[in-house]
Amino acid sequence: MIELGVNIDHVATLRQARRTWEPDPAWAAVEAHLGGADGITVHLREDRRHIQDADVKKLRELTQIKLNLEMAATDEMVGIACELKPEMAMFVPEGRHEVTTEGGLDIVSQEARLKDSVARLAERGIVVSVFIDADIAQIEAAARIGAKVCEIHTGPYAHAFHAAGRDAESPAVLVEIDKIARAGETILGLGLRFNAGHALNYYNVQPIARLPGIRELHIGHAIVSRAVFTGLREAVREMKRLMREAADRGPRA
Repeated sequence: MIELGVNIDHVATLRQARRTWEPDPAWAAVEAHLGGADGITVHLREDRRHIQDADVKKLRELTQIKLNLEMAATDEMVGIACELKPEMAMFVPEGRHEVTTEGGLDIVSQEARLKDSVARLAERGIVVSVFIDADIAQIEAAARIGAKVCEIHTGPYAHAFHAAGRDAESPAVLVEIDKIARAGETILGLGLRFNAGHALNYYNVQPIARLPGIRELHIGHAIVSRAVFTGLREAVREMKRLMREAADRGPRA
């Protein structure tokens, strides 16, 4: 059954705008849980622009559902994850000047280093995920370094969907969906878990949730944005309803 991981980074972004104590990401995690989230995702960036070290410690203590820690594959972050022991750690590319993560991690160019990092985390019983583009070479490299989960970057699909006037049947959108579907087939064929995320929202999520074998979607900005008007619990509940509805219908004919 498809699962929803809710990224609460933007709750911390709002707090950091005033350098104060609210809103509290831990409270957001509780509200997301009550809305039906299957997991909580946070990205502890090297520049600490939103989530702080104290946040991840508090979340580890209080979160009753799966905690997924997004991070750069640095010695500092691997060390933090080994101490924290989230259920899942996801390696993502990270740039100081980007607004949000841009593109997938290039595993092929740094296999040896990443393999060592994966091994360190695996020794602590942490499932390792990698955020990558829908590229077969990167998926095969993910398997070689010992990752157990591949999260496919859905940004190109989301941008095509928006550019096509939210027409899920437009040729450009279908091309992107097919890329993700073929990536998913490769991931599953290698015995890995198939996740996806980035720029998914209430309008474009269903074609992705309908893909065969997809296990989990990670969604943050759209849910937190909707929560401003409806509350986080309801925003999570509605997103999960859309996902489950699409998954139950199964792949398009």
